[in-house]
Amino acid sequence: MRKIDTSELLIGRFTARRMSVLAERLEAISAEYLDAMAVQGPPADLVAAFAHPIPAMMICELLGVPRTDRATFTRHARAMTAPDGAPEDVGAAYAALQRYVHELVPAKRADPTDDVLSELTDTDLSDNEVAGLGTFLLTAGLDSTANQIALGIYLLLSHPDRLAALRADPGLVDQAAEELLRPVTIAHSTGRAATVDVEFGGQPVRAGETLTVVLQVANRDAARYPDPDTLDLSRSATGHATFGHGVHQRLGQRLARIEMLVALPALLARFPTLRLAVPAEEVPIRHDQNTSGVHQLQVTWDQDLHNRSLEKEND
Repeated sequence: MRKIDTSELLIGRFTARRMSVLAERLEAISAEYLDAMAVQGPPADLVAAFAHPIPAMMICELLGVPRTDRATFTRHARAMTAPDGAPEDVGAAYAALQRYVHELVPAKRADPTDDVLSELTDTDLSDNEVAGLGTFLLTAGLDSTANQIALGIYLLLSHPDRLAALRADPGLVDQAAEELLRPVTIAHSTGRAATVDVEFGGQPVRAGETLTVVLQVANRDAARYPDPDTLDLSRSATGHATFGHGVHQRLGQRLARIEMLVALPALLARFPTLRLAVPAEEVPIRHDQNTSGVHQLQVTWDQDLHNRSLEKEND
């Protein structure tokens, strides 16, 4: 079996034009889920109601999943990443999504649309290879991005003074999003092998030896980020290692940033009184899996004030 360079094949598919189109779709998709939250009323689990569906729907957009199939697709995606899911249920959901992507590829080859799978069918890849790349995008971009959104919102709601500052100055959103990505990374660590003999932190590292890089420690380096344990939305947090570094940066980082930059302001604008429904220390942080996150994020808001605000907008 030939070896496929996943990054080389996919990186060119994340173009500025495609990201712009996805941002427009994300605005509409976010509004739909926020509408559903408003109709349901408080309290709500923001993970299930917003943070998880948003990346799932964006992957549907990226892969070109037909709208008629998206409810089934997202149901399997939710089951695959359920925090309390039984192993057999998680496995069955993953297998169902694999089957679906494998069935979708021949349809894209026969009738291509403007999506990544269709573009990949216009290469020398086989249907199985294209489906494998599609499944890779699904698994790489769903749970991690959902938890990154949920963690960012949790950090913001846990610091009401920072939240108030962002509400007062929406222009802060770009650098605020980067700062929310910095303190808590989804992946705990990564490994890097030395290609030559080097010295790192005063310690010799021989060629071929592997170093474990703890990403959260890198992101809290006081030499780069003064007072690193403080959430400072006004700081320039660019250069953090949340998405990796150099040639090893995460493929979908542009999409993950767009999801944060679009979804977060939409959420705060729609619910001006949004706040945690439980004390911050009672939010169930995900310590029992390989990636960080929150199992649930119970939030609430003043429904009467929300309804009156909508009435004024509609007048």
